[in-house]
Amino acid sequence: MVVPYLLLNRTMVMTKRVSRRWRPRSLLQLVLLAFLVVMLPLGVLMYQAGQALSELSRLADVSARQAVEESRRARVMSNLAVEMERSARQYAVLEQDSLLDLYAERHAEFQELLSQQRRFLPGDSDVIALEEQLMLLSHLPNLEPEALEVWLALFVPFAEHTEAMRQATSRQIDASIEMISARADAVQSRLWLQTTALVSASLLLMLLFSWLIIRPVRQLERRILSLGSGIETNDRDTIQGPAELVQLGDRLDWLSTRLSDLEAQKQQFLRHMSHELKTPLASVREGSALLADGVAGEMTPRQREILTLIDASGSELQRLIEQLLDYNLLQHNQRIILEQVDLATLVKTTLAKHRLALEHKGMRVTAFDGPLEWVVDRNAVGRILDNLVSNAIAYGEDGGDLTIRAHAGREHLILDVANTGEPIAEYDRPMLFEPFYQGRSRRKGPLKGSGIGLSVAADCARIQRGGLALVEDKDFDVCFRLTLPRQSVPLTKEKTEPAGTGICARSGE
Repeated sequence: MVVPYLLLNRTMVMTKRVSRRWRPRSLLQLVLLAFLVVMLPLGVLMYQAGQALSELSRLADVSARQAVEESRRARVMSNLAVEMERSARQYAVLEQDSLLDLYAERHAEFQELLSQQRRFLPGDSDVIALEEQLMLLSHLPNLEPEALEVWLALFVPFAEHTEAMRQATSRQIDASIEMISARADAVQSRLWLQTTALVSASLLLMLLFSWLIIRPVRQLERRILSLGSGIETNDRDTIQGPAELVQLGDRLDWLSTRLSDLEAQKQQFLRHMSHELKTPLASVREGSALLADGVAGEMTPRQREILTLIDASGSELQRLIEQLLDYNLLQHNQRIILEQVDLATLVKTTLAKHRLALEHKGMRVTAFDGPLEWVVDRNAVGRILDNLVSNAIAYGEDGGDLTIRAHAGREHLILDVANTGEPIAEYDRPMLFEPFYQGRSRRKGPLKGSGIGLSVAADCARIQRGGLALVEDKDFDVCFRLTLPRQSVPLTKEKTEPAGTGICARSGE
């Protein structure tokens, strides 16, 4: 496994060097090149397989032809030996010249076949013995009984050596077949090795070109995700790949710059808006406070009622401005400051801020008793409680109930803010925590809400790795549940920065 890994690693390094110097003009060019390069080892494999099959076919053809020819020659020589002996014995009895001519003809044929057989069986003892005996049998001796009897006796070993030569021929043919079979096995093994190597090369090339195509796509995907999340990093990867993808990366860079400019303009607008709105609003509230103190003289009950309405509307408008600024801060500041907080005290502080509104609403409030300590971001949890209590006041039942309860487990803290009143409709629930979404429930009060209070609360829960959800409760019509995981106070304190710069802090405070 080490060698293929090193080979793949070296291939990747070389590819990176080449990709820096050469870049395909288009994605189509890269895809076509990938197909050609991946098919090249397969083409070589097909050529090698064709050559191997041709070689095996040629060997099989030669072997078959040789086996047939040598077998036929050995069989013919055996028949000629029998005919030579028969002609000689007939001539010894009948003394006819035609038999002598027939014998000479068979002798010549046998001698010619024997010379061919010697090339097939070089150094064979039976072939050498047959050549010697064939020389002795080339001429008939005088027809004297003793000499003729000895001469005819030579045909017995002659026939034995002929049979032995035929068997040696069969053995040689079998050996040739075995050799060809071994050669075929070797060719087959070599073909398997070539197949493994070339198919592996094709797979490596497929992985390589897949990486060359997928890498710029992944880089573009990361760039798009960073744009969508609003978190831009300075160490951007340089897009390397086909010209279309490189051009798309340039367009994304342009889009990122454009979005950054728009974001800066939005921030500037919000800062100016905050100043421009809060300055006259502060004057309005200060003037209403002076009138309420009787600086301009005593007021009639009707005038005081109108003044109370102006002051309440000013407070509500200030709260909406702060909500909008908090939402904008949440979108661009993801820092939190963790500390040990007594949640019961934080809940009492939040309820104290809304005491007048709760009394005016006539709501009966119950909250859990402390202490209940948990590691949280104080500003974030305070903002969540503030928005949930404000939401209960705005949409809850006049003279209804508001309860805040908490339960600390081993790993999670659960905090519920529940109230009586009109239940939230089913069609509003999926979009309840979306920014600027306002459901169909009618808000109680002179001013309409901004639709970002619950969105801010949900974001404050999310940045603490928690969650905010609307849950069912048997005793209350509306119940929001905040879930926060157990966390430890960090050892290093970015805590040197003022609390006002933390997440979910009020922009105007």
